Amino acid sequence: MFEGLKGPGESQAKDGSSLRIAIVHARWNTTLIEPLVTGAISRLKASGVHPSNIVIQSVPGSWELPIAVQRLYSASQIQASTSSSGSGDLLGSATDLPSLVVQGNDEKTGSKGDGSLTAGKTGDVGKKEGPFDAIIAIGVLIKGETVHFEHIAEVTSRGLMRVQLDFGVPLIFGLLTVLNEEQGRKRAGLTEDGHNHGEDWGDAAVEMALKRKQWNEGVIISERTV
Repeated sequence: MFEGLKGPGESQAKDGSSLRIAIVHARWNTTLIEPLVTGAISRLKASGVHPSNIVIQSVPGSWELPIAVQRLYSASQIQASTSSSGSGDLLGSATDLPSLVVQGNDEKTGSKGDGSLTAGKTGDVGKKEGPFDAIIAIGVLIKGETVHFEHIAEVTSRGLMRVQLDFGVPLIFGLLTVLNEEQGRKRAGLTEDGHNHGEDWGDAAVEMALKRKQWNEGVIISERTV
């Protein structure tokens, strides 16, 4: 078994204040989904992404994630083209959600982030209506007694990659495929020796969104000397 440091490793601090990011999550296995979503929001906010620029939508299960992220990104493109006409916000934001609360170290959410998200509106200061700079897709698949698990895991993974490449938008892979609930709890940060992978997905979304902006502008910067 690998005994080294798992995860993406350390990266330079990123300024996400210019970004608009969506989270699309399945509701199946909700006790594991909620802390993962909360962890992702925590890291987005810690990187400077304004709550009004974090849009969260849900679908019944992981099977529906590819079509949801595809159509949501298309909707954000439509919104960008119509926002100047004063037609309003078609998608809403994280501050529209009444139940999400991100508060430091929370044993119920498994999040160790330092952001806070509470119910109610915070105003439209800094709000953006352009296409999403990145999307995080979150789902949890737990292996059962049949091959249903394998089918859903494979086609969902392929579908999410297809959306990412077809649209050229970073799509962070937040699909946990675990053999039992305990493995899921560990990866949602709900055990003493666990880690909330949602936090990693939030960091990855900011990093990839900023790099995409640079690449789109023809900016290429080496991250180390040789």
